[in-house]
This record gives sequence, C-alpha cells and structure tokens, in this order.
Amino acid sequence: MLERTPAWRGYAWSAAACALVTLALAPLYPLLAGANIAMVYLLAVVAVALRFGRAPAVLAAFLAVASFDFFYVPPRMSFSVGDAQYLLTFAVMLVVALVVGQLTAGLKFQANMARSREARVGALYAMARELSGALLPEQIAAIGARFLAAEFDAPAALLVADLQGRLLGPACASESASIPVPAGLDMGVAQWAFDHAAAAGPHTDTLAAAPVLYLPLTAPTRTRGVLAVAAVGALRVASPDQRQLLDTCASLLAIALERVHYVEIAQSATVQMASERLRNSLLSAISHDLRTPLAALVAMAESLAATELPPASSAHETALRMKDAALRMNSLVTNLLDMARLQSGPVQLNLQWQPLEEVVGAALRVLQASLAQRRVSVRLAPELPLLHIDAVLFERVLCNLLENAAKYTPADSPIEIRAGVAGDRVEICVDDHGPGLPAGRETAIFDKFERGHKESATPGVGLGLAICRAIVEAHGGTIFGLTRGDGGARFVIALPRGTPPGVDGIEAPDAGAVEPA
Repeated sequence: MLERTPAWRGYAWSAAACALVTLALAPLYPLLAGANIAMVYLLAVVAVALRFGRAPAVLAAFLAVASFDFFYVPPRMSFSVGDAQYLLTFAVMLVVALVVGQLTAGLKFQANMARSREARVGALYAMARELSGALLPEQIAAIGARFLAAEFDAPAALLVADLQGRLLGPACASESASIPVPAGLDMGVAQWAFDHAAAAGPHTDTLAAAPVLYLPLTAPTRTRGVLAVAAVGALRVASPDQRQLLDTCASLLAIALERVHYVEIAQSATVQMASERLRNSLLSAISHDLRTPLAALVAMAESLAATELPPASSAHETALRMKDAALRMNSLVTNLLDMARLQSGPVQLNLQWQPLEEVVGAALRVLQASLAQRRVSVRLAPELPLLHIDAVLFERVLCNLLENAAKYTPADSPIEIRAGVAGDRVEICVDDHGPGLPAGRETAIFDKFERGHKESATPGVGLGLAICRAIVEAHGGTIFGLTRGDGGARFVIALPRGTPPGVDGIEAPDAGAVEPA
C-alpha cells in the first residue's frame, strides 16, 4: 500500500519552497526581469504540487504572489504597488499558479492510483496463481488468509459449506498460527449471509455494527461458503477501491472452491468408471468360462434324471435336484453375461413389428416348468397395436419379471399380465399377490446387484431387474415398480406406440386368458 505524508508537512514545505526561491533570487534581482522571477516562483508551485498535492500547491501559489510583490516589485519590502500593470501580473500569476498546481496534483493523484491498481492487480494475479494449484479447501483458505493479511492487515477465515448447505467451522481457515481467526466471529450471521447470498457486517445494510464483515462466496453454480474478515481496517474497506478488491478476492476464492469440488467429482467418476469397466470385464470373463462346464452339467443332470430309476428312490430325487440347481446356476450365469454385454456399449436391437401376444406366449412357454403350479392370466386390450421391438430381448424382460413374481410370492398365488394403450404409449403390467416392494426401494431395486432384501434365502444376484431396465430403455421406454393398494407388486413397462405398417386382412388380437400348459 502507498504511504501517506502528514498534512502539515506539505504546508511547511510550501512555505519553505517560497522562502528558498526568494533567497535564491535575491542576488540575481538586478539581472532578471520581473517575468523571469515570476516563472521561477511558478516552478516552485509546480514542484510543491507534484510532491504534496493540491492544498499545499494552493498555499504555495498565494505565497509566491505575495513574495514576488513584497520583495521584487517596486516599491520593494512593501505590499503597495507603484505600477498598476503589476496588478494584472499578480492576477495572471496567481491563476496560472493555481491551474498548473491543480493539473500537476491531479496527474500525481492519477499516477498514484495507477500504481495502487498495479499493485492490487499484481497481488490478485499472485493469489490467482496460487489458487490454481490448490487441491484442498484448507489450502484455498490459507492462501486467502495470507492475501487479506497482507492487503488489509486484517485476520480472515474461510467458512466452507457442506452438501447440505451448512457452514463448517473456521478451523480449516488457517494452516499457520501466524494468521489468527477473526475475533467475534458469529456462525449465525455467517449462515445468514450464506443462505441469503448477501453481505453482512460493517458498511452493509445488515448488522453494520458487527466486528466482522461476512461476504458470501458466490460461484457460477451455487454459493460455496462465506469469507469472514475482521473489521480492523474498516475505514479502508469503506473505500470503493478497497471494497472492490475484497469482492474480487471473494470471487476468486469461490471459483477455486468450485473447481476443487468438481475435481473431486471428476476423480470419483473416473474411479467409478474404471471399477465398472473392470467389473464388467471380470463378469464377462467368468461367465464365458462357466458356460461350457455348466452346459455339460445340465446335460448330465437331464440324462441322469431320464434314466430308468424308481420314481420314489433317493437317486431319482437327487437327480432332479441336481438338474434344478444346474438350471438355476445357468440362469445366473446367463444374467451375468447379458448384463456385461448390455454394459459394454450400445445395445444392438433387431427391431421388428411384433404382436405382443406372441412374445408373451413365448415367455410363458420358456417358463412352463417354473410356472406349472401357477395360474397366470393374460388380458390384452383388443385394440393393442403391433410393437416395434426386439422379440428375443423383450421376451427376456417378461421372463425376468415372471421369474421374480414366482420367487417372491406364495406358490398358489396368481400372476396377472395386462396390456393396453395409454395415449402415445403402450403399457404392460405384471402383477403378483406377494408382499410387494420394500418401502423406499422402488427405484433402487433396478440397480445392478440390488435385491429387495439384502439377506434372503431366495436365490439370485440382483441382475434381473437391471437387465429389464437396460432392455426397455434401449427400446425408448420406461419401467418402474410399485406396491398395489390391495397388496402385491406391480411392474409397469411403457413403450412408444409407433406407427405400424399398414397390412390388409390382419384382424386385431382378441383379449383372453392364457394358461401355461
């Protein structure tokens, strides 16, 4: 900051400058004309204005005219004027001295302001350069505290907000004991400044008598925290230039905090993506390696069950259980492989215009053994149009939903499949009469490796619904689950209706009930 000269010193130098000029001109008086003597006095006024400013220059101008009149205008040593023309000389000399002094003082003030701005810009540049390398909020707080201590000679604290919008304590504001926390810091006032994104404290409209100035750190996306500065230099903060410097510092700190926040998000996303790729690669490799021995195990279990064994013997029962276990394991491995394939890139769909009843019938035939003890009712609206779908993948969706219904509902409870047109969408519902979905987890159950109940004796790894969502979203549709008011779960699939090609002679499918064979 620029040092200030005491006011009395400038006036003393004004008088001294006029006295020195008078003494210096005394031996030269016989050799110089009056105009030249006046010019020397004007030079003294310019020197005073250049060094001490406007007010001392005005005093120097009047003293210069008075000295010229008293010492060098006849009659000398008197303020009386023998020639009236000297009155015009005095007037012109005074006006010129005042104008030149004012212009010189103005130029000096502008030069001082330019130097002050240059110093502020240099300090801000150094601060911004340090902030660009900061990786933690604690480092940002220390940089800001050092800058404010150097520029304002005032302690400062950086209060960072958490994800819930609550300000953390000022402990992270200083890494060094030489940078104290502002005395009188009030977290309540700081929280108000954060919540309202408005300054509070000295020279503001809120709590102007407070000992600490609170400035919200407003970044492009949201407010990141509050900068608290002690009001030690409150008079300097009242200056527009100093307040602008403080606001600029707060903006730099806010942007740095936001950059650090998004760096953390980017790092977390990068780690998550890398772990997801590794997990998909591992699942794909394991699934491929397990398919061959599993296929052999299923074939051997079926062969063993088909041999001529006594129906009630333990060997026959063991063969049937081996077959069921092998089929369940094969289904799990197939789910793993399908999930890995769906996650590896865009799903390649073999889209064809298909009647929904054929896809439903194919799914029921695949699950004929699993649903043998179930009553499955199918009700499709008569005006149901053709759907532009991949029949094989969509059959897998229905199979997974029906398998879920069979797993998590009583053995004698019915399962219902309904479909109808709702505006520009076709909605397909699969209802069961079991316990329904876990409260609050209606969306989470569609994530990978998520199950309705973490600990359950029901076999599965939590991929069936994730596969359903991936396939349905690849078709441009949506799927969600809910618990019906009369009990049981309902899964709703909404697909775009589209415009099927016009084919003459095709009648609309009749609604009816399809029972598994």
